[in-house]
Amino acid sequence: MAKLPKRLMRPVGRAIADYAMIRDRDRILLGLSGGKDSLSLLHILHQLQHHAPIRFELAAITVDPLVAGFDPSKLKPLLHELGIPYFYREEPILERARQHISGDSYCSWCARMKRGVMYSTARKEGYNVLALAQHLDDLAESFLMSAFHGGQLKTMKAHYTISDGDLRVIRPLVYVRERQTRDFAHAAGLPVILDSCPSCFSMPTQRQHMKELLEAEEKQNSGLFKSILSAIRPLMGVDTADSSDYDPLVPKKAENSD
Repeated sequence: MAKLPKRLMRPVGRAIADYAMIRDRDRILLGLSGGKDSLSLLHILHQLQHHAPIRFELAAITVDPLVAGFDPSKLKPLLHELGIPYFYREEPILERARQHISGDSYCSWCARMKRGVMYSTARKEGYNVLALAQHLDDLAESFLMSAFHGGQLKTMKAHYTISDGDLRVIRPLVYVRERQTRDFAHAAGLPVILDSCPSCFSMPTQRQHMKELLEAEEKQNSGLFKSILSAIRPLMGVDTADSSDYDPLVPKKAENSD
């Protein structure tokens, strides 16, 4: 079991407490892509499961979009070693995307399609919470995309109940910087699966543009993300934000509704 640094666990603990993410007897299903963020969250939740004062169950799911080069085979033995139930689902998401959307909306469309598979698996297997691994950098990028392209002040939510009312979605990493998960994954030697999606490599995305913009600004302002967190905190709460996630680059016809 990889040792988790306190500088990573503290912001996760604060986020879980601030937004009441985990409740006694919850059954949590983690969306596990195999990237550094979801693998980090897997180990965080596994540790909390054994040390937190409340009891909850934990399982993981990988949705394989059947993209050439994506090989999640390293995940199954890891989950077996940790003693965590694991669900693997194959969905031809890339092929379907080619029929419905174009250009830089693919990543958001793919994420929503994957989430739909996670919802159905959670319901079938009796899990009431879906855990996703977006971090503060992701929320900051979504905030800028919403303002620049949608003319609205919105971002991803830290914790919300989907419109059907039967599942909650939590993001325990909302106070964590991307570099923290990168550093932990490297130090712990986690079996990270690198992004191999040809659609992401074929053209620059708006999200990548926002990432580069933030990186450039942070070089001049070391307190940038602290300021952004203060600005978006009112948008992250379940009581002050819409229950569905918002992305101005997703065509309405391509959305998989909650």
